[in-house]
Amino acid sequence: MSADQPSLAPSAADEARFRANLQGEIDSAAVYRAMASAEKSAQLSSVYDRLAEVEERHLGFWEERLRSIGADPEPRRPSWRAQTMAFLARRFGPRLVLPTVATFEQVDQGDYDDQPETAGTSMRDQERSHARVLRFVAGGSPQGLAGETLARLEGRHRAPGGNALRAAVLGANDGLTSNLALVMGVAGAQFKSTVILIAGLTGLLAGAFSMAIGEWVSVQSARELSQRQVHTEAAEIRSVPDEEEEELALIYEAKGLRENYLSGSE
Repeated sequence: MSADQPSLAPSAADEARFRANLQGEIDSAAVYRAMASAEKSAQLSSVYDRLAEVEERHLGFWEERLRSIGADPEPRRPSWRAQTMAFLARRFGPRLVLPTVATFEQVDQGDYDDQPETAGTSMRDQERSHARVLRFVAGGSPQGLAGETLARLEGRHRAPGGNALRAAVLGANDGLTSNLALVMGVAGAQFKSTVILIAGLTGLLAGAFSMAIGEWVSVQSARELSQRQVHTEAAEIRSVPDEEEEELALIYEAKGLRENYLSGSE
């Protein structure tokens, strides 16, 4: 829906909502600009600048909505919270405020989903894209590349480990501890050696099956979550390919790749 095509007569609640949306976009743009100016990495600075540009387009949208109902958008003034975060970013570096900014984006990413004015625009997808990009950057190193990503890229780190090793160690430790406790308890009751042996074997099998079933359920849950994320991304690629391409470019720029490299000019 365009800015000059309201579906219903605007109310005081609509105006208040438009102003709240506008203030949120003003705050986000101001913080991103401050983060971009203080960021030492050229790639991350470019990412923050481009996020700010999108937020400024969004705030322009809400200014037009206010004008369409005869309200004055008023000058753009960041709130005290945004001013404080911008000051901290410029004074101590963007990494100090990045987790907070990423959390705000994550919480607010669905705010436009039930607002009819944003239907048919890319604003809803852009807000979700910003949350994903910020979540990735916040989880990385000061250079923007997470340590676990580096480990996956390094060949010498591809030896068996990680979750498989952790599950094996926990399973062995749990099995030994629980089975030893069971055998000691039965032996302390002064049962015959045959009874102790049967109890130990039974406990061993029960523990093994329990750990196996628990690990299978855990892996299945993780796989279903990953499949859901893949299906969500595939649907978004089909519906808004330009936004998904922009999000992917921002993520790779945050990793350290230059924009001209991504565009194929090198």
